[in-house]
Amino acid sequence: MPEESVVAEAVPKPRRPYPSPSTPGRSANMKANRRADTKPELALRKALHARGYRYRKDLRLDLPSGVRVRPDIVFTARRVAVFVDGCFWHCCPEHGTQPAANTWYWEPKLRRNVERDRTADAALDSAGWTVVRLWEHESVDAAVAAVTAVLAAAAAARARPAINAGVARLRQHGAG
Repeated sequence: MPEESVVAEAVPKPRRPYPSPSTPGRSANMKANRRADTKPELALRKALHARGYRYRKDLRLDLPSGVRVRPDIVFTARRVAVFVDGCFWHCCPEHGTQPAANTWYWEPKLRRNVERDRTADAALDSAGWTVVRLWEHESVDAAVAAVTAVLAAAAAARARPAINAGVARLRQHGAG
C-alpha cells in the first residue's frame, strides 16, 4: 500500500470586509485613481526634467532596516526621495476630507496610509536619505523650488567631505 503524501493546504488570509460602492459613478471614480504617474507628479517631473535634473521614477528602495519604500521621484546619487502626496489619501490638513459613507472602512485605511508615510520617512532618514514630501495642491513652481533647494543642499553636503578628503591627501603628500 503506497504512502499518501500530505500536502498542507494554503489557508487564505481572512479578508477585511470591503464596502459596496455607493453608486456606479463613485466606483468608476475610485478605479480611476492611479498609484503612480498622477497629474501633479507628472507636472513636477516635467518641470524638473526641463531644468536639467535626472531622476528615477517609482523606484523601489530596499532599505537596510528591511523596510521597502517606493518614492515617486528618486535622486539616487544625492540620496533624495520625493513623494507627491494626494490630499485625500494622505489626510492633508488643509484639503483632506473624511468620507461620510463607509467611515468604518475609510478611517482606518487613511490612518494606515499616514502611519506608513511616517514609517517610510523614518526608515529613509535612518538610511541616510533626505525625504521631500509635497502635497498635490502645491503649485509646480513651489514644488520645484522645494526639491531643488534640497538637491542643492545635498550636493553641497556631498562636496564638503570630498574637498576635505582631497585636502587631507595633499597634506599627506607634503603639498599643503
